[in-house]
Amino acid sequence: MIQVGDMLPVATLMEFHSEETAGCSLGPHPVDVRAACAGKTIALFALPGAFTPTCSAKHVPGFVQNSAALKAAGVDEIWCISVNDAFVMGAWALDQKTGDSVRMLADGDAVFTKATGLTLDLTGKGMGLRSNRYSMLVRDGRVVCLNVEAPGKFEVSNAEFLLAQVKA
Repeated sequence: MIQVGDMLPVATLMEFHSEETAGCSLGPHPVDVRAACAGKTIALFALPGAFTPTCSAKHVPGFVQNSAALKAAGVDEIWCISVNDAFVMGAWALDQKTGDSVRMLADGDAVFTKATGLTLDLTGKGMGLRSNRYSMLVRDGRVVCLNVEAPGKFEVSNAEFLLAQVKA
């Protein structure tokens, strides 16, 4: 499992762009994890899946609501990662009204999730391999704090908990 002090793994996530702009077409776009976090402080959180009850009711809204405070405390970007495809993550971004506050990044083949060792095997429930619920603070690609949620809990992976760590 990834630890504090480790670099984020080499991986490509996908991000859905719902508007076409100069140099950016409509649809999924690759995000090279290492390149995207170089020189930045990232508040990263991961969830088992899009549109799940706790994630949609508490997790994503908490990061959206606390995005200004996280950015004021020195966070450059907030990333939400889930083992879903880019189209699902794009639809979830619209549903959750994340706008420019949270980047919704798809780990469709769970490459990033497997590389971090933060997997949740839900194959027995028909949902396949998923991500554990966690949050981390990353500076220039290196993990500076990691909060892995215990099963069935919602205590250390939320925005308020990570914000307190950023300010500390």
